[in-house]
Amino acid sequence: MYTSLCGWLFSSRSSSSSTCSACASSANSSSGGNPKHDRIGFRYWNPPDGPMGHYLKDQVHGESLSIFLGFWSTLVNALFAYIGTELIGVTVGEAQAPRKNIPIAIRRTFFRILVFYIGGVFVIGLVVPSTDQTLFTANKAKAGAAASPFVVATTLVGIKVLNHIINAAILLFVLSAANSDLYIGSRTLYALAVEGNAPKIFTKVNRMGVPYPALILCTAFCGLVFLNVSSSSAKVFTWFVNLVSTFGAITWICICYSHIRFMKALRAQGISRDTLPYKAPFQPFGSWFALISTCIITIFKGFDTFIPFTKDTFVTSYIGLPAFLMFWVGYKLTYRTRLIPAEKVDLITGKREIDEEEERFNRQEELKGPRTKWQKFFDSL
Repeated sequence: MYTSLCGWLFSSRSSSSSTCSACASSANSSSGGNPKHDRIGFRYWNPPDGPMGHYLKDQVHGESLSIFLGFWSTLVNALFAYIGTELIGVTVGEAQAPRKNIPIAIRRTFFRILVFYIGGVFVIGLVVPSTDQTLFTANKAKAGAAASPFVVATTLVGIKVLNHIINAAILLFVLSAANSDLYIGSRTLYALAVEGNAPKIFTKVNRMGVPYPALILCTAFCGLVFLNVSSSSAKVFTWFVNLVSTFGAITWICICYSHIRFMKALRAQGISRDTLPYKAPFQPFGSWFALISTCIITIFKGFDTFIPFTKDTFVTSYIGLPAFLMFWVGYKLTYRTRLIPAEKVDLITGKREIDEEEERFNRQEELKGPRTKWQKFFDSL
């Protein structure tokens, strides 16, 4: 009633400025859904609390340059965060009905990234000012809930207990990511061994088809996470993060290049992309954009190692590039391989086996009869 009355008085120009201020204060206190009853809105999108903050301002001595470096540092962090989405491509070899299930998984992954990654960053940008000191404290934290900007957001608005829930959620997410990485690491090592590019021992599998020697080797590296417990060893852990982000970026550069070559081979052999089970949008421009942008970010990802120059972070940020080139050139010189012309690229090998497997799967699904509403619901999740 009071807010509505103030709005009517303001519209009739019969209220004073103090009454309007009281109205705004009442509106904020009544509409805020947090313990402080403060409606934040887009308050923190304005300077100096806005999303375009400063980075290394004291070193570069330029406001515009420091803002650009702050923006660029987010791209470097995003590069590390998005590594792992290529997992879907590796699962094709072990998925049932890949022509049906893999396109569904790709679309769901896209929307999950859109909601949880981009949406989460958007929400954090709304409720946390970029100049808040607790945010800098969280960035310096190495582990635990304190390292999450979501905890900073809950602290600023006075929400209790939620930080413990976020810590539990982070633990579940880390376990899920570790499980996925062990899968992709062991299967990749197994595939390399089958092709003769890795020791033969990694071709062994158990009765369930799990390449256990490759899995054991990949699991052994999980112990490196305990380096983060010690403050002195945490620096070593940061080195591994730099290495992983570099090699992950190189992986995506190779994926983008392979996809560009694949589309070129389809055109050269007269095969329409419409015949594919899944057709990626915005092609070939999307692959070219991803290839070029990833190359640029990879080259300049360690820019802060020069301000001032730090030897250890410089080496761990860039050692992956010459290492990859060395192995690639060595492979080319050893096996004398050349780039296959687009019209001669093999697009048929393995297709017959997939067709037969899919046909058997469809027959088995038909024998099960129609699916219930609950089964269809869980399939849609």
